[in-house]
Amino acid sequence: MSKDNLEQLFERLQGEFNIEEPNSGHQERFLEKLNQSKGVVSLNKRKTNWLRPLSIAASIILLCVLGLKVFNGQPTLKEQVVEIAPEVSKTEFYFANLIEEQVQQLKDVKSPETAKLVDDTLLQLQKLENNYQTLEQELVNGGNSKIILNAMITNFQTRIDLLKEVLTNIENIKNLKSYNDENFTI
Repeated sequence: MSKDNLEQLFERLQGEFNIEEPNSGHQERFLEKLNQSKGVVSLNKRKTNWLRPLSIAASIILLCVLGLKVFNGQPTLKEQVVEIAPEVSKTEFYFANLIEEQVQQLKDVKSPETAKLVDDTLLQLQKLENNYQTLEQELVNGGNSKIILNAMITNFQTRIDLLKEVLTNIENIKNLKSYNDENFTI
């Protein structure tokens, strides 16, 4: 066919082309009919595709649950404590930073001679932290706020005093060891 004949053919058929999309699964049905006409038996039975709608539904449910948790979530214990006594957060921030610095110093000076002392101190600090969390819960539950706030501050001060005492004891152990090493003669 020449170029002119093709152009004439397309001009003549303009507007009569089938541009519609075939129905879903058209290719599979066509191939199945083709195979049947040739006598080929297909082992693949058409599977119902229920996995996709199920996964979409599960995703939507998950998003709804997470959205409800984020927007209607119960405030944390810390948020409830700050709501009851706003000064607690400032005090806690100050003491927590001071305690964290001293705990880091304690971990830095840990040696084989002081390992037991440092480990016991960290265990005691964890117990004091657990007591502090109990005090926070009591404050949220409506206990006597003045007494509980005083107990919370005392808890922080106890932790700081414990850390200072242990650091002093570790320094004494180091000084005693160096003194014994200097006086030891062979």
